[in-house]
Amino acid sequence: APLNSENLKIDGITNAVWNTETKMLVVEYDAAKITNDDIQKKIAAVGHDTEKYKAPDDVYAKLPACCHYERAK
Repeated sequence: APLNSENLKIDGITNAVWNTETKMLVVEYDAAKITNDDIQKKIAAVGHDTEKYKAPDDVYAKLPACCHYERAK
């Protein structure tokens, strides 16, 4: 499913909105509680590639078909 505040309930993240048109996730977070790097690692761990981290292929494969996207090599 698209990432949002419901499935990114992580201490320090205050809001997350997936824009279906731009295919961008906007995350508001408390930098005193979590880092951008940690957020990207957590997003990759649930199957979504980020600028820095690639999701494991087996986790990506388990995403619903509607959530598959063209992945960078």
